[in-house]
Amino acid sequence: MTIQNSDITEALRHVNDPDLNNDLVTLNMIENIHLDENNVTFDLVLTTPACPMKNQIKQACVDAIHQYVDDSLKIEVNMTSKVTSRRKETDVMLRDVKNIIAVGSGKGGVGKSTVAVNLAVALAKTGAKVGLIDADIYGPSIPMMFGLLNERVAGYEKEGKSFIYPFEKFGLKILSIGFFVDQSKALIWRGPMASMALRQLFTEADWGALDYMVIDLPPGTGDIPLTLIQEFPLTGAIIVSTPQQVAIADVRKAADMFRNDKINIPILGIVENMSYFIPPDLPEKRYFIFGQDGGKKLAAELNITMLGQIPIDPAITSSGDTGMPIATDPQSPVTKAFDKLAEAVAQQIAVANQRSNP
Repeated sequence: MTIQNSDITEALRHVNDPDLNNDLVTLNMIENIHLDENNVTFDLVLTTPACPMKNQIKQACVDAIHQYVDDSLKIEVNMTSKVTSRRKETDVMLRDVKNIIAVGSGKGGVGKSTVAVNLAVALAKTGAKVGLIDADIYGPSIPMMFGLLNERVAGYEKEGKSFIYPFEKFGLKILSIGFFVDQSKALIWRGPMASMALRQLFTEADWGALDYMVIDLPPGTGDIPLTLIQEFPLTGAIIVSTPQQVAIADVRKAADMFRNDKINIPILGIVENMSYFIPPDLPEKRYFIFGQDGGKKLAAELNITMLGQIPIDPAITSSGDTGMPIATDPQSPVTKAFDKLAEAVAQQIAVANQRSNP
């Protein structure tokens, strides 16, 4: 029997994407099937390069073809990706950015900026095009965390309008209000002034095409985070907390802000920072210094996904102080936690986009 491309297609209808709950053919994830004697090649187009299930899906494709077509075929699966989006063609603002992710917290001091920075780095490591905006206007820490203190941005004129170039480092495009002010002095701006300055980081920067834009929001539920989440087409929000109850109480307020009827931003999930400490000489031990699983319990209570738990490690602080985010260190166990977080975030975005555009 002569094998046809249609035989391969029908076999792959038996393989489901476990997150999107449909088969790969229906989801348009199979492209460029090619048959050459006993060899089969095709492209498997994932919804994100950070897909945590890519190896399992690839093997399932091989198994399906062997089972339903011919077990002697040699199969080559070319893994590629096309990040999905729910943006509409009528969306003018940041039209080339597929997904905008706000990273917020109910209170300061929970490591929100650390999570935003290392999440962005981890996403970029997968091959995704990623931008990062430091919108924490009264405490911009991203210039220091990337070793860009006292740097000033360059720009250009086009059709009578000024544009600025984001800095590029570790595969990211980066902008912060800290690049435009003297960070040794207090920033005495009222809400409207601050909101206007932040708006320029979005609308007057040459971001180009991005798969993900990560926004480090100011802490709390005040005027500036409200302005940002109301004015810009966010894909979803991530809330950062620590395990102790005083932080958990503020997470409820942040969740309520995003779920407010006038805002209605999907919450992608909760990240529990400073979850536990692993002593270097006892790697099998975990000490829960600030309490255990507070974020996980709250996620269950609010019916929100628990995206990840990030351990306490002195290297996180030192890496931020020296301008080398911990997620760039392949030897650190914390890097693995941020890599898993990036996969979980990309997974939730792909699911949310599929629900919006079935």
